[in-house]
Amino acid sequence: MSFSRRAVLAGAAGAALLGRDRARAAGPIVLRRGINLWPWFSLTREFPAPRTDYDWPPFQLDRPVPTARDLGQLRRAGFDFVRIPVDPGPIVAAAPHERAILLDQVMAAVALALGQDFTVVLNLHANAATHHWTPAHFFGSETAPGFPAYLALIAELARRLALLGPDRVALEPVNEPFQACGAAEWERLQKRMLGAARSAAPGLTLVATGACGSMIAGLEPLQARALAAFEPLLFTFHFYEPYLFSHQGAKWMSEPFYPALNAVPWPASRGTLEATLAAVRVRMAELGQPATGRGAATYRETERVLKEYFDARPDRPFIEGYLRNVRAWSEREGVAPGRILMGEFGAVRTGAGIAASAPADRARYVRDVRMSAEALGFPWAFWNLFDSLGLLVDDVSRRPDPAMIEALGLTMPG
Repeated sequence: MSFSRRAVLAGAAGAALLGRDRARAAGPIVLRRGINLWPWFSLTREFPAPRTDYDWPPFQLDRPVPTARDLGQLRRAGFDFVRIPVDPGPIVAAAPHERAILLDQVMAAVALALGQDFTVVLNLHANAATHHWTPAHFFGSETAPGFPAYLALIAELARRLALLGPDRVALEPVNEPFQACGAAEWERLQKRMLGAARSAAPGLTLVATGACGSMIAGLEPLQARALAAFEPLLFTFHFYEPYLFSHQGAKWMSEPFYPALNAVPWPASRGTLEATLAAVRVRMAELGQPATGRGAATYRETERVLKEYFDARPDRPFIEGYLRNVRAWSEREGVAPGRILMGEFGAVRTGAGIAASAPADRARYVRDVRMSAEALGFPWAFWNLFDSLGLLVDDVSRRPDPAMIEALGLTMPG
């Protein structure tokens, strides 16, 4: 029996609307304890300016990539979902054939995680460190040169994810938008992104966020009711406060004192200003910027910020104070705490050429953030499996750090 094209389209539209109604009635996917899997689709091989393309394959060949064994180990530890960041640059820049290959690779990664009994949050994670395919290029404004292509990619990913089963996958269209907290422009941009995904996948769970780097201060001005047309939705924020602890030793921070910052205790009452400054002076000398010579100005700034840190005496109640602001937002906006994902948190570890916190301090901090989030009902995703904030002892042995497993309230896999 044949049908007219109009009848087929009408039937498809009706099925889509029915699917959307059912999805909204069922609500978004349920998350509890997760982990980020950067740099599975990050760390690229772009050519230098003035070129704007990538080598093939576009991702660094030696980057750590999780295996089925790794994922199985994480599932046995007690994680129930993974967040997979994907740099959109190589996909948007690729020719049609290579683009299809890359999209297939991303979907194969999602399928691999689903096969290990994980729920998956796929996150578009534009790279601010590249010279062309940056967040500003993609979503700096509604007239950004890459915005149409970015919206098209969101729609394509949403369509493909929906085919894998909307009850176990979600799409997070953006990572840490840089627009100012409460910016009206961000509200317009996010609606365009969510709209592109929703049109392509009526029942897929989407993830919304506030501006200014997805910090809590960016979530608070967000009006959940203004996004009701895009349900089912989760909402997300990232948490690294206080950065002076969580990012000590980080070489990528803009403030010059971070690379030499180390031995900052958690909570602050576990140490002293004098002991931490002594460790900073040693590290500055190792880095070739002694505190009494070339690094004098940096040392003075370090001394100033550390004094503020120890005077404030941050501890678990300090963390809880921040997170209670999220709970207040949830009550104001009528969003259940279980729909608010703390999508990133963690702290730099000592090792691989980085001097950061003592392992026991790092474990106490991660435990305090995790327990505070859970006490308020928020699911969380630890950053990260690999790298200098990783769960693993190192990226070669692939053995989870027992102290981190315990801090996360999980079970060391056998």
